[in-house]
Amino acid sequence: MKKICVGLLLSLCLVGQVFAAPINVVAAENFYGQLAKEIGGEQVRVTSIMQNPDADPHLFTTAPSTSIALYKAQIIIYNGVDYDPWMDSLLKSLPQQSCIIQVATLMQVKDGDNPHLWYKPETFPKLARKLAAEIIRINPQQAKQINLNLQHFLRDYSKVERQIAYIKQHYPATKVTATEPVFGYMAQALGFKMYGEDFQWKIMNGSEPGPRTIAAYQDLLQSKKVKLMFYNQQVISPLTTNLQRLARKNQIALVGVSETMPAKISISNWLSAALSTIILALAKGQQ
Repeated sequence: MKKICVGLLLSLCLVGQVFAAPINVVAAENFYGQLAKEIGGEQVRVTSIMQNPDADPHLFTTAPSTSIALYKAQIIIYNGVDYDPWMDSLLKSLPQQSCIIQVATLMQVKDGDNPHLWYKPETFPKLARKLAAEIIRINPQQAKQINLNLQHFLRDYSKVERQIAYIKQHYPATKVTATEPVFGYMAQALGFKMYGEDFQWKIMNGSEPGPRTIAAYQDLLQSKKVKLMFYNQQVISPLTTNLQRLARKNQIALVGVSETMPAKISISNWLSAALSTIILALAKGQQ
């Protein structure tokens, strides 16, 4: 009888360990992985595929470890709209047992639209709610904690929303440009008037802008038609480097934005830091 009781207790312990095992989450981009950590907490084990903030994401190639991580994943998050096309081929080889979240589908963004969805202010709150629901579906015993994590994230993210409202109110219709449309969604949310978009999309797509397009872009800077220029910190070329020099020469503020977030920072603090830089640049321009 004693042996039976001991065996039963061991079985119950093993069952408890199964339920307590972290949920495997794989994110193609590290900001989506960071969000999963903030929502899932100790209930998730997160692997981010693209995570080097100093690397050009357009040059990314997968490794065998990527396929292994995806095979073990219970939740998979990727951007879509041809930003991470390598994910589509990898996902086709997986058994149909994971929850797959394509952010473009979640945000109702279609092919050909700007792929930099993480700078769309609505993206992270909507994805946070989706992640919370999926984590609770897999591990309903932790629903209370996951909902607390979600509410904490949304409260923290409200500072980003307040900054957006502040900039839109105090610097309406500010004329800006960019080397690539990385910050396009956020610039639109801020009420900025964006110039040089044809040039930006050509740079993003790896096609060489023609002489007329380059001349028109240079004129934006030389004639001081814009007050601020965003540039992609991870994509460097002689052309964009020279344009940054031209902007500095004409006292046009530069704001660097990235396609991969730095390590050891929350989503809200990452976006808030970028918005704070914009506020300081515009305030300085009014002095």
